[in-house]
Amino acid sequence: MSVIDSVQEKLHLKEFKYFVYIAVIFVSVLLISNVASTKIVSLWAFDFDGGTLLFPLSYIFGDILTEVYGYKRVRKIIWIGFAMNVLMALVFMGVIALPEAAEGGNGEAFKAVLGLTPRIVLASVLAYSVGEFSNSYILAKMKVWMNGKMLWARTIGSTLIGEGFDTAIFVTIAFYGVLPNDLLVAIIISNYIFKVGVEVLFTPITYAIVGFLKRSEGVDVYDKDTNFNPFKLN
Repeated sequence: MSVIDSVQEKLHLKEFKYFVYIAVIFVSVLLISNVASTKIVSLWAFDFDGGTLLFPLSYIFGDILTEVYGYKRVRKIIWIGFAMNVLMALVFMGVIALPEAAEGGNGEAFKAVLGLTPRIVLASVLAYSVGEFSNSYILAKMKVWMNGKMLWARTIGSTLIGEGFDTAIFVTIAFYGVLPNDLLVAIIISNYIFKVGVEVLFTPITYAIVGFLKRSEGVDVYDKDTNFNPFKLN
C-alpha cells in the first residue's frame, strides 16, 4: 500500500482520487510560506513578508477543498497543517539548540535564516487556525445559503474575512517589537491587499479546478447538517 493510499484509508477517502494530493499541496504551501516569511521584501509600493508570495494559494486550495469535499473533511486537513507547523518549529528549535560541529556547521547562517521561525510558526498556527476555519465556515455556510450559486462571491467573500483575521494576527505576533510600528501597519495592509488580489485573479482557475474535481470525483458536498465545531474530528 502506498503512502497516499494509507492516508486516504485513514481519512475514509478511498473513493476520492484527488483529495489527498490537493491536501498535501495545501499543507506544503503553508510550511514553505512560514520559512519564506523570515524575509521582508519590497515589490512596487508594497512591503510584505516573503511568505505572502505563496501563502494565498493555501486559501485558494482551502476554498477548493471546502467547496468540493465539504467542511468536515477540510477540518481534518486544517489540523494536519497545524500539527506539521508545530513539528517544523520544534525541529528548527532543536537543531539550533544542538552544539555545532567543529567544521561545516553553518550554525550562524542557519540561525540567521531560521532563528525567527519558531515565533513565525507560533504566529502562523494561531493566524492560520482562525483564518482557515473562518474561511471554510463562511464558504460552507454561503454555499448552502446561495444554493451553490455564485462561487466567485463565496470564495472572495470568505477570503475577505479569513485573510483579514489571518493577516492581522500573523503580522502582529510575528513582527511586533521586531519592526517599526509604521512598517508593521504597512505590511498588514500590503499583505491583505495582495492576498485578496491573488484570490480574485485566480478565480477563473478556481472555477476550472472545482468543476474538474466535481465531475471527476462525483461529489459536491453541501454542509446542511454539519457540526462546525473545529475540535470535532469524527
